[in-house]
Amino acid sequence: MSEQQGGVTTSGPGALFAIGGAEDKLKKRLVLQEFVEAAGGPKARIVVVPTASALGPDVIDVYSALFAALGAASVVGVRPENREDADDPAFIEPLNQATGIFMTGGNQLKLSGVVTGTAFGRAVTEAHARGAAVGGTSAGASILAEHMIAFGRSGATPRQRMSQLAGGLGLVQGAIVDQHFAQRNRYGRLLSLVAQSPGLLGIGVDEDTAAVVRGSHLEVVGRGAVTIFDGSRITSNAHYASRSEAILASGVVLHVLPATSTFDLKARVLLSFGPQPPAEEIASIEAAEADLRKLAKEIAAEGVSPAYYAERKRRAGRRTAKATDPAKKTAVSQKAAASKKSRSSAAAQSRPEATEPLSAGAELSRPDTDPRPDSGTA
Repeated sequence: MSEQQGGVTTSGPGALFAIGGAEDKLKKRLVLQEFVEAAGGPKARIVVVPTASALGPDVIDVYSALFAALGAASVVGVRPENREDADDPAFIEPLNQATGIFMTGGNQLKLSGVVTGTAFGRAVTEAHARGAAVGGTSAGASILAEHMIAFGRSGATPRQRMSQLAGGLGLVQGAIVDQHFAQRNRYGRLLSLVAQSPGLLGIGVDEDTAAVVRGSHLEVVGRGAVTIFDGSRITSNAHYASRSEAILASGVVLHVLPATSTFDLKARVLLSFGPQPPAEEIASIEAAEADLRKLAKEIAAEGVSPAYYAERKRRAGRRTAKATDPAKKTAVSQKAAASKKSRSSAAAQSRPEATEPLSAGAELSRPDTDPRPDSGTA
């Protein structure tokens, strides 16, 4: 059922934006533009929460200028620094009118320690439930999940004790969200967490990229990719690996999703990817692929250069053109007849006279050559 939220019509929970950090703020600003649109576009009232950041008022000024430039109606900053602030109605009131809530990057453990389990955290989840878009970059992305990564080490190999978990807001259920994923080589730490908690999806988001969650569907926006580890059928030794030993993680399903990809978080399957071309283009593409497969088989069978087939195709085209042109067809026929007559005349001259019978086993001598020598056999 739709309702009015400060002039913006909403229907059900809002969109969730888990941004991998370092989002473009100078050029296309695609990720931030998508967030503003989800928050209501020209009617958007956005609250920026820089609690995780170590920067001063500058961080609020930057995002206020960005969101205003992208068309938001209003932008305010609200910064609870401790749990006492997070239970103060003065900090909570702006969230009640917000159509978008954006949490900045910074110290993940600080953000979790201040926001989760407080009136401020509950106000964020209530805003999302009534239709507000809730997003965050870097630390602000991790806290959207039920379990957030507080800190950890980089590395490609999953190892015991690579990271530490803290409580999140629980807006993204059944998942762990990591950020700066490819840029800071965080494959190992996310995979180690999936090995330790196979029921949770591991979602790693690259920089300047957003995993946009609406209901159970995740869509990828931005210039990077979202990596998903599904450990539903994992075989692991995480329950007895000690200290910093490498963790066995066999049978994990990997999904690397570039922009436009859509993924079902409940069914854990890819739904779609890329722009869908018209039906006639699909048919044309399939026909071209069939031709390429045939050509590839011919090349593999004969081991010749593709240029050979291109030249053969050109020659076949010329022959077809000649066969369909009446004038050329007549000229070709005349040329063939003349060639045949010439060959017949030459053959007649090389044959012996009819008055000279050939004896059995006799050999004809070739023109301008000596007869073959006697083999000496009986």
